[in-house]
Amino acid sequence: MTSPLSRRAFATAAMASLLVSCGGPRTGQGTTAPAASTAPPTARSSANAARALDRSVPVRLEIPAIDVNTSVMRLGLASDGTVQVPPITANDRAGWYRHSPTPGQTGPSVILGHVTVGTDGDGVFHDLARLRRGERIVARLENGSSAVFAVTAVRTVAKADFPADAVYGDVDRPELRLITCGGPRTGDGYADNVIVFATLSSTSP
Repeated sequence: MTSPLSRRAFATAAMASLLVSCGGPRTGQGTTAPAASTAPPTARSSANAARALDRSVPVRLEIPAIDVNTSVMRLGLASDGTVQVPPITANDRAGWYRHSPTPGQTGPSVILGHVTVGTDGDGVFHDLARLRRGERIVARLENGSSAVFAVTAVRTVAKADFPADAVYGDVDRPELRLITCGGPRTGDGYADNVIVFATLSSTSP
């Protein structure tokens, strides 16, 4: 269970649209992300869901369908109250928002990553928009257990219309949110966010 401070920080992030900065476009990248849009998840029942795990910090994230195998850093809140993003570096990694549930706990666990990293090329979540319903995401946790999620929806939304309630809102089962940038370039950034929604399908000790 998160502490009262963590719950307050999580609520603060939920009230502010998460405008993920992605470090600028890679030279030669197209102006739009690959088409990926399915309806957002609507089910909130925990029926048929895998049993929730105890809290344990994620240390690695694997997404076989798009060849992602990354270590995971911890992210907090920036000075303006928005969620921090991972640093823009070559061989970048994903970052877990530490005021959200850990993967496998009841609630929406939030992990961010860049689509591009300046002149260094593709970011760790460059191909996130290619994911499709049912594809597998594995979060490996500090205590040695793993939480396996199945993609339920992929949405590309304007940053100005970031769906904070859908991303941060209460759910009664373990869920996962992966977030990056996408859509048309706007100067050195992107106009949209790509958001992957996933639910816990299995666990391992």
